[in-house]
Amino acid sequence: MTTSKGVYDVIVIGAGIEGSSSAYNLVKQGLRVLLLDQFPLPHSRGSSHGQSRITRYVYEDEFYVRMMVDAFPLWSRLEQESGVELFTNCGVLDIRRGGCPGMRRALDALRAHNIPHESLSSPELQRRFPVLTTGQGDVAIWDPNGGLLRADQALRAFQTVFKQLGGVIHDNEPVTSVTPGSQVVIATTKSVYTSANVVFAAGPWSGPLCASVGLHLPLKPIRISVFYWRASDDYREMYGSSQFPCFIDSRGGGSHFHTYGLPISEYPGLVKVCPHEGPSIDPDDRDKGTDDSWTEEGTLATVKSTFKGLATTPSIREYCIYTETPDKHPFLDQHPRFPNIIVAAGFSGHGFKLAPVIGKAVTELVLKKVPTYNMKPFKIDRFEPRSHL
Repeated sequence: MTTSKGVYDVIVIGAGIEGSSSAYNLVKQGLRVLLLDQFPLPHSRGSSHGQSRITRYVYEDEFYVRMMVDAFPLWSRLEQESGVELFTNCGVLDIRRGGCPGMRRALDALRAHNIPHESLSSPELQRRFPVLTTGQGDVAIWDPNGGLLRADQALRAFQTVFKQLGGVIHDNEPVTSVTPGSQVVIATTKSVYTSANVVFAAGPWSGPLCASVGLHLPLKPIRISVFYWRASDDYREMYGSSQFPCFIDSRGGGSHFHTYGLPISEYPGLVKVCPHEGPSIDPDDRDKGTDDSWTEEGTLATVKSTFKGLATTPSIREYCIYTETPDKHPFLDQHPRFPNIIVAAGFSGHGFKLAPVIGKAVTELVLKKVPTYNMKPFKIDRFEPRSHL
């Protein structure tokens, strides 16, 4: 599959997990695909770097559970194609307040798709996972088929298979302009390309990119601190992935900050416990001195109240970026005026696990196929009048 004179069927802007999955799915359709990224690959400036992410079935929204029904086998297919192990099945705990509406919605969504799960009371939770301390009224959903994804390896696997199938990757090549039309013209710092279709999957840079073609979306990049906490010698084995699951703490309020975490899997003896929120930032100046001490304080409160044997100061702090929308659902839709421009942005910190089906959905939009999934929650016009031309 060769391409000459910079002419493609699809150009994907952004080689993060969503862009790379989209490019991988598109090239499988026999299309000539160029994947562009502004930074040299691999890089740690956006939202797809790092060693691990949570993957799970449990969601409050049925449409996400439906997508995860396909995502799990698609991750397995990528493992087979790349020859790389990407998934560790350690399970996922979703800890909540008893009786909360979100708990009922999540259970209903799992039942709708016959997904194996258990509801655990606080005593049952602590019996099964003795490193945990939870309140009397707390409950949890146990998702036994969830676990962790090897993020950097997953991203590399998509890109490797994409190139094996004839796809082209140009990194260290920022886009300088996009000119819509029946053939979209993409100018970069190095060249000019034309394409019948373009996919915007630029993560925290998607807002300005969309604005350049008259589309103003409520996308807010925020900086997320990634903390690693040392487990004491007495508890270290209990925090390993053979005994301890990934978790999401959705309780909120009081000493319970909205956090998520993973077992020891990246740094020896360190458990990953992180906030699910952070300050608004400019992605081009991510590391400037924005005050986010409150994120460490809130996460520490959860660490102290919920986890036995963890240090009260993080050993390592790293950063990544979420690009949030007001309802925490992404934009996955055609440009209202230029339908050959597809937007895939605003995944609000929970898009990595969905990447295989996001790539499938993007491909269906490009090829104008009947969508497999419920696309209504992802429409560009759902925030009118803010999402306008």
